[in-house]
Amino acid sequence: MNFLDLARAVFGLAFTLGLIGLAAYAARRYAPQLMARLNAQRGERRMQVVETLVLDPARRLVLVRIDEEERLILLGEGRELIEPRQTEIFK
Repeated sequence: MNFLDLARAVFGLAFTLGLIGLAAYAARRYAPQLMARLNAQRGERRMQVVETLVLDPARRLVLVRIDEEERLILLGEGRELIEPRQTEIFK
């Protein structure tokens, strides 16, 4: 392998790494705005976080609305606990 082949390989590697870096920069800069624009075009979301309550540094309560139903989720310590569904109690 002569010097010209080595220089071509180094230049090709530098060019490829430059393209990867440019793509990463573009994704970090423009992807969040692009995703928000695409979500806005689809209409209203089905799932919304209504409220969160921090219990302690390891646990948090999250009230989530999915369609017309609200669910209470306890997050923390590597597991999730979703409150059981109530059937016909409050209706």
